[in-house]
Amino acid sequence: MRVVSMSGSLRENVGKKDAKALRRDAKVPCVMYGKGEQILFAVDQTAFQRILFNPEPCFVSIDINGTKHSAMLKDIDFHPVTEIVYHADFYELTDDKPVVMSIPVHTTGTSKGVMKGGKLVYKQKRLNVKAVPANMPSEVLLDVTDLDVAQRIRVQDIHADNYEILNPKSSEVVNVVSTRASATATEDSAE
Repeated sequence: MRVVSMSGSLRENVGKKDAKALRRDAKVPCVMYGKGEQILFAVDQTAFQRILFNPEPCFVSIDINGTKHSAMLKDIDFHPVTEIVYHADFYELTDDKPVVMSIPVHTTGTSKGVMKGGKLVYKQKRLNVKAVPANMPSEVLLDVTDLDVAQRIRVQDIHADNYEILNPKSSEVVNVVSTRASATATEDSAE
């Protein structure tokens, strides 16, 4: 799992006036919770670019006045017009407590159905995964080499050893659909 580092400083005052003053200085008011007491801090606006503009999931290592915290981005608020980050919530991670993240689905191999002219279709590009932070995968990798036309991989077909997929077991993740080229190829092979 990718880890992004950012540094922040504790907020001295809490309230609307303080939050507006922070935003004028290009800082984002943040809160971190999960291990006892909440920590209120501020981070530079530019620090969120490495988290928001990358499709890979990540954990965040936050340095607040010299103390490092391992966390994950839980919620974020944007300005409705300018899309500037207005506020962020972080959840502090512990080694033994599982967390839920949205993890991207990737495939390996070329399926038999695609070789016959079919098309590989992603029904779900991300899956909700529950795991302790040490076992959280950065992607769910599916081998599609054995998929023929009109075959699919469902959530129940995915074997996960160190994590649990929370999506419904019967939902499709990827399938190979028939196209004109695959229909023509099957007609030619039948003749």
